[in-house]
Amino acid sequence: MDENERIRRAVSWLREADGLLVTAGAGMGVDSGLPDYRGAEGFWRAYPALKQHRLTFQDMANPRVMALHPRLCWGFYGHRLDLYRRTVPHPGFEMLRRWAKALPRGIFAFTSNVDGQFQAAGFDDASVAECHGSIHMLQCSEVCHDGLWRADDVQPVVDESTCELVSELPRCPACGAVARPNILMFGDYDWIALRTEEQEARLHAWLSTVEQLVVIEIGAGKAIPTVRYFSEQNGPRVIRINPRDFGIAPHHGIGLARGGIEGLQLLDRALRG
Repeated sequence: MDENERIRRAVSWLREADGLLVTAGAGMGVDSGLPDYRGAEGFWRAYPALKQHRLTFQDMANPRVMALHPRLCWGFYGHRLDLYRRTVPHPGFEMLRRWAKALPRGIFAFTSNVDGQFQAAGFDDASVAECHGSIHMLQCSEVCHDGLWRADDVQPVVDESTCELVSELPRCPACGAVARPNILMFGDYDWIALRTEEQEARLHAWLSTVEQLVVIEIGAGKAIPTVRYFSEQNGPRVIRINPRDFGIAPHHGIGLARGGIEGLQLLDRALRG
């Protein structure tokens, strides 16, 4: 099946759908200018100060680093928090919302991204499930309680030459310990998953109401395949958009070897045609 036939099939699915599930990995943000940290060299291009320490993304996204080197760890997360706040979501988000307006059950997003871009693009917060948490929410690093709070008051100042936070460290309001982002890190036994569990409960309740579901997966890679597995579990009408890892078994769906915005624009033109 060539690409034109795959697009025609995808459009027929979208026209028959009563609900749209968007599943998204790091590639979803690339067209908004966000890095995807592909490999150690890609990570070090974004954070050159960490290259001299030979620290990779897996090293920095580790609760042990937060405990041992809180200013270095918060330099990394503080930079990301500021970047995500300043980033304008690309037009693909609005395309998805526009398509969903015609669907009886609307739209829901499931993402491994912690950047809050779906909400920034106008998605209802109650229709977004963030399986790895959100950088915009904080928790106590010592887990003195299971409460979460927004990071709105955190205004990080980072010395980019050292990747260290030079402003005040965020603190838990209950015990004064260093606060951390409510993000699932590697080897993380202290992540408070309650918010994500509530989001996923809403998602599963919504899925139970959809009879003709279409899944559009964007930029989900194989390294951490959570999003890809979830897409396929909700097949067989999965439209996988990925410039590299676009392969998908025919009984799960179809693949488009395109970047996120490019693939969405192809579908948008075909839907209008």
